[in-house]
Amino acid sequence: MRAVVVTLIDLGRSARMRYHAQALSAHGVEVDLVGFEGTPLPRAITDDPRITVHRLSASMLRQGAPGLSYAPIALVDALRMGVRLWQMLRRLPKPDVVLAQDPPAFPTLTIARLALQKKGVRFIIDWHNIGYSVLGLRLGQWHPAVRLARWLERHDARRADASLCVSRGLAEFLKSRFGLQNTSVLYDRPASIFAPVAHADRERYRQALLTRLGIHSSLAGFIVCPTSWTEDEDFDVVIDAVLRLEDRIRGWEASGRSRRFPDLVILVTGDGQRRIEFERRFAGLPARRVHLRARWLEPEDYPRVVGSADLGLCLHRSSSGLDIPMKVADMFGAGVPVCALDYGATLAERVRHGSNGLLFSTAEQLANVLFDLFETFPAYDQMFERLRTGARKSARMSWDEGWTREAQPVLMPGN
Repeated sequence: MRAVVVTLIDLGRSARMRYHAQALSAHGVEVDLVGFEGTPLPRAITDDPRITVHRLSASMLRQGAPGLSYAPIALVDALRMGVRLWQMLRRLPKPDVVLAQDPPAFPTLTIARLALQKKGVRFIIDWHNIGYSVLGLRLGQWHPAVRLARWLERHDARRADASLCVSRGLAEFLKSRFGLQNTSVLYDRPASIFAPVAHADRERYRQALLTRLGIHSSLAGFIVCPTSWTEDEDFDVVIDAVLRLEDRIRGWEASGRSRRFPDLVILVTGDGQRRIEFERRFAGLPARRVHLRARWLEPEDYPRVVGSADLGLCLHRSSSGLDIPMKVADMFGAGVPVCALDYGATLAERVRHGSNGLLFSTAEQLANVLFDLFETFPAYDQMFERLRTGARKSARMSWDEGWTREAQPVLMPGN
């Protein structure tokens, strides 16, 4: 059996599609993995003899385009990328199944379907979100380009043989709004590299990490905030929360407490277009006790950093209200509870307030949550311990187990 897995984003930052490729390979499938150049790939991909990687150079046209010119520039860019993707896909051996990521919907779905969907080839869409909703963040939901994108996305989706979705809410949306019936839910789950770290190892690695970050404190709580620096992540809320948290810490210590409140380190990971802008804003904060840092982590380092954290922070503000960021699964896999920006019922499918994480809607709520959780640090209070237990329970099914149960019947029927 042969499969093509295609996504028009940086392959190094598309963990779910890499996991699909690895799962297919583990079941004896020859895989052509197609995506953009950029971040180095983990050795689990590059050393796999059944996975052949094909990387396209990413266009720079859409980055930093002025507001009024964004739509026409992005359209030209998408057409140019579509031609290059078509040329690459037509050179590949005929597959038995094509798995395409959405978003981006255009030109990925159209080109992959036209180039590869021949007699006997099954075309499957892996829905991470709704593509046109992401474009709507930039242009507004009633912009003609967004309305055209919605029509194209629905048109291509109806020609797929089946769909995999990251949430029940997304699957229900596709059924009711796009008329898709053959939809299955495949939740993001942690890969085996995300696992709880022994206390001694966690403390040793964390101290080394804090030293590299320039933090010299004998008592510091560590919060990891994985991001992609995209427009659907709200960094303003964490900046405002840091200022509020500093004020509350000063008031707490001025009230004559017998001990010092711990320093807090918030490490924002990842890379993207907005990173430089917010790093400047981070550096300009008049904060003394809450340290906000941004760093890119190599794929092999990322699981250890997540596992060494006391708490995870998710700033994802869904463009559609229907997706669930993979970072939540990563943190649960490492036994780290999640403090997440609340955007509705779909998030609650995975983050259960007071059980495996806490939800907040405003900067004030975030500041209060962080203060309450770390007030007794380095000891974890009863709430913190309950959240950590809940996080570990939420990761009991691994990615491989979930893929075999939920995705294999869709991608490999009869096997």
